[in-house]
Amino acid sequence: MVRIEDVTPETLRPVRGSMLVQRWHDLAFLHWAVPPETVAPFLPAGTVPDTLGGVTYVGLIGFRMVGLGLFRGPGLPYLGTFCETNVRLYSVDGSGRRAVVFLSLEAERLLAVLTAQVSLRLPYKWAKMRVRKDGDVVSYTSRRRWPGPRPAGNAMAVRIGAPITEPTPLEHFVTARWGLHTRAWGRTLHLPNEHPRWPLYRADLLDLDDTLILAAGLPAPVGPPDSVLYSPGVPVRFGTPDVVAPRRAPGTTTA
Repeated sequence: MVRIEDVTPETLRPVRGSMLVQRWHDLAFLHWAVPPETVAPFLPAGTVPDTLGGVTYVGLIGFRMVGLGLFRGPGLPYLGTFCETNVRLYSVDGSGRRAVVFLSLEAERLLAVLTAQVSLRLPYKWAKMRVRKDGDVVSYTSRRRWPGPRPAGNAMAVRIGAPITEPTPLEHFVTARWGLHTRAWGRTLHLPNEHPRWPLYRADLLDLDDTLILAAGLPAPVGPPDSVLYSPGVPVRFGTPDVVAPRRAPGTTTA
């Protein structure tokens, strides 16, 4: 039986041969608990929902991408810096690797959208976006341009709270992710990443008007998020993808 890797604050699978470099700034993490069977149909073949205490999570994450570049950089000065908001799920594959699965990724640079769509079949969407920080309040806005479904957009604001010295199991579960799963060219791929330990802060949700989760095909969240976090950001490296092996047995996993 395959052992599922632990949730660790730093990767136990260091990236070898950097394919992409980037920095993530001013991140807001919003998460809602959902039954695993709700999200299972959205995951690529060879993966199942990753769970914590019998539930999994839908994430809505807004941030600024800074200095996206190939290999070890340097990052592109204009095209490599843009706002992004994604809707994501949590997965585990037949090798026991935990990862994320993106249902949509809004970005304001059309070239980045087209490149990600063609190369890895990631569901990037071109959008008009803005991230604004005013003291301890960070606001995010997004309106999808192309492709559909439309209309789809997001407006949210968080107030940054106290720093987190000891993250809870849930706070680790939704942030300490060392790869992504995607379906591309008839295969399920795992793309590894690594970055320093997250500097995390608790946050209060001040405003939320979102249709991105509904546009991704999921039910609209009921009630406030189960977790709201903020991070000033981290530098990130992505390695080369590899093919996910078929799972030996169906089912979901429990952390």
